Amino acid sequence: MLLLQAQAAGGSLLSSPIVMLVLMFVIMWFFMIRPQRKQQKALEAFRNSLAAGQQVVTSGGIYGTVKDIINENGRSIVVLEIATGVKIKIDKSSVFADMSATAQQK
Repeated sequence: MLLLQAQAAGGSLLSSPIVMLVLMFVIMWFFMIRPQRKQQKALEAFRNSLAAGQQVVTSGGIYGTVKDIINENGRSIVVLEIATGVKIKIDKSSVFADMSATAQQK
């Protein structure tokens, strides 16, 4: 019915506002949402593969070496050594990036 009305009015279907909104959403999903989901999955896979001895950086900018991973009350806590003999506990979701490969290049 809508198609017949659009053709009778002399306009094309592509000039319909609904089609333009759908097209805009598809483009936005392809260029923004899809890459962000991919990046989140990669970060989650990295956090799940954390092991003692890895050098990491937190979301707060603290560099350290993973000493232990503890599960307390259903939460994953990472023990980081930020200086010789100085250890802090952080939430596993605060670990942002692996610095082991970067440290070996220097």
